[in-house]
Amino acid sequence: MQWTPTLLILDPEGTQRHRFEGYLPADEFLAQLHIGLAHAAFSRKQWEEAERRYRQVVEQFPTTEAAPEALYWSGVAKYKASGNPVALGETAQRFKQSYTESAWAKKASVWATDRAAGRPA
Repeated sequence: MQWTPTLLILDPEGTQRHRFEGYLPADEFLAQLHIGLAHAAFSRKQWEEAERRYRQVVEQFPTTEAAPEALYWSGVAKYKASGNPVALGETAQRFKQSYTESAWAKKASVWATDRAAGRPA
């Protein structure tokens, strides 16, 4: 019989906020765990906590598969907390330096506008 370990991050109401499957090296496992906790904070609209947790993934686990996703969502959480689109523009700029070929960089590319960067259009 074969099986694959599955880890679910649930919010207090039992709603799934993140899921990952399979055996992972320690750094990948920890990055996924932290991103799940960040997603849970984001769903509770705890923007500062979510941003901090997402940034933690990028800073502590920069080479993991979770890092580009965490960078993307850190920008969204910062924007949600402030309402200032500059946060999105800054995130798009960071993607030009790191994780350039990731799907998350492509998603953030729409933020690379003059207005999102804080310049008048």
